[in-house]
Amino acid sequence: MMSGQLSLAPTLQGTHSMKETSGVSPDFTCNFIPMNLDLNHKIAGILLPLFALRGRHDLGIGDTEALREAIAWAAENGFKALQILPVNETGGDNSPYNVLSAFALDPTTITTHPSWIPELTPGDYRRITGHHDLEELRKGPVQYAAVKALKRELLEAAWKRFNRGDGRIGRSKLFAHFLDQQSAWLPDYTLYRALLERNGGHEDFSSWPRGQRTAEEARSWLIGLTSTERRDFEERRLHFAYIQWIAFSQWSLISDFSDTLGVALIGDVPVGVSAGGADVFAAPGDFDLTRSCGAPPEKVFKSDPFTEQWGQNWGFPLYRWESMARGNFIWWRRRLRLLRSLFHMLRVDHALGFFRIYSFPWPPNRNHEFIGLGKEQALERTGGTLPGFIDTDDDTPEHCEHNRQHGEVLLSLLNEEIGPHRLIAEDLGEVAPYVRPVMRHMELPGFKIPMWERHDAGNGIDCLIPGNNYDRISVATYATHDHPPLITLWQEWQEGVRRGGEEGEGCRKILTELLQFAGHPEIDPMTPFAGQVHATLLGGLLACNSWIVIPMITDLFASDLRFNVPGAVGLENWTARLPQAVSEWNRLQGELLSSWRKNVAQNDRL
Repeated sequence: MMSGQLSLAPTLQGTHSMKETSGVSPDFTCNFIPMNLDLNHKIAGILLPLFALRGRHDLGIGDTEALREAIAWAAENGFKALQILPVNETGGDNSPYNVLSAFALDPTTITTHPSWIPELTPGDYRRITGHHDLEELRKGPVQYAAVKALKRELLEAAWKRFNRGDGRIGRSKLFAHFLDQQSAWLPDYTLYRALLERNGGHEDFSSWPRGQRTAEEARSWLIGLTSTERRDFEERRLHFAYIQWIAFSQWSLISDFSDTLGVALIGDVPVGVSAGGADVFAAPGDFDLTRSCGAPPEKVFKSDPFTEQWGQNWGFPLYRWESMARGNFIWWRRRLRLLRSLFHMLRVDHALGFFRIYSFPWPPNRNHEFIGLGKEQALERTGGTLPGFIDTDDDTPEHCEHNRQHGEVLLSLLNEEIGPHRLIAEDLGEVAPYVRPVMRHMELPGFKIPMWERHDAGNGIDCLIPGNNYDRISVATYATHDHPPLITLWQEWQEGVRRGGEEGEGCRKILTELLQFAGHPEIDPMTPFAGQVHATLLGGLLACNSWIVIPMITDLFASDLRFNVPGAVGLENWTARLPQAVSEWNRLQGELLSSWRKNVAQNDRL
């Protein structure tokens, strides 16, 4: 093998789609249903965080098999789209938006069962899982450390058998083809991944030995190893490549299955990447590590004192757009093409950041230092800089125009790579006045959350925009993964009414407005959420003019589970799991789902 390159296998002739690479024989029989993603054809979707699903063989976290079950369930119940959160490999905080690689898939999404991985024998599976408490892993929230440890053991066992040449004839050729097929990103990723393992999993390059902190340095470092050391190191790189091969093979099967059932699978493109991840390691010149991107303070997010005062500090480096432009944005193009091969549609996270991005002159681990500080005190601590928008704020007409053009160019690039109506832009937060006109001109769907879509109805009266006035080119929902479920909000507003005063008047107003939005203003706003109110609000969402309506699974089932609290510190985020397995949903929610299907049909969303 040449130093720094994953090229053990020669380039193979002929064509092999990624669908062929797993050797898995899906145990399903179904009829092909044509997918209609025309804007004139309204559809209903569902948001399902993958980690929250419980499937047939899951090991404490949702996996590709659980997702396949969910896709079949969605097709049965009138959902023509299924949205998930990002599935790229994550780091130690387990956030699906803090990715170690914009290309690699997270190993926790792999179904690590012998029926899905040819090299994993039933004996190995029983032996390894027998050393873990599966009952404990499968109950309650996700226990990431234990789940990752178990899946690592299973994938290691499968890799050892594959590397010895055990298993099915032809698998090595298919693996070689995968190496060639993904050669634009895989060599640098595996170099990074093997070094990350070598350096104790520390996602901070400054803690790594000099000579290993970038891909360019590490390729030179490899040359200095002994032949035995280099052979062992390259074998670890191939191990990580094998894991990606298994992951892409399974996800490609899922994409085919979703396509066959006529359910559009909606993936997610995180706005940033980890400062200590493979992308920065491979091309440090494309990233600005001096500032940390995030979002300004918002009324809706008050999870902690820092977020309320300063906003959300995500910790991702900024993009050096000029550097990326010189390479024709090839990193973005490759990223989108890869995701496009697995998903029918893509949601672009924090699309507002393509126009202007809010950023901090300090990393998240210093947030505590700034809680309660005034502007002057913060300036002293940072040496003269404060959080703000990059490149510039909208403080002059010229700056507004600069930001507008910046976003238009970048979103046009993304739209060009994905294709018409295949891209959804998450445009929530502090939305500048030029953002939605640009998106409308590009026919790029954004989000409509009824509680936030307001207008002046005259005489200074502020009220909700009726759903039938929504742009067709939009996605409507009551909540995303970042928000409390609707039942939680409803109960909080009712508690506000009971407390009375000015707060009570405001809470009663929003309760009344939502019932009017849903077409039933006669319902008493103090009616409990479960039952009539829940059904009414779901019906109101389906009746709006938006192209797609995508309730979160918790809003469909009237659950109070919370998936993420933006700005919250700790490892509780991204761990909530739905209490019942996908296979139980129809039985346990039969009456609700029957009503849902009828409502979908009545609103012409079939």
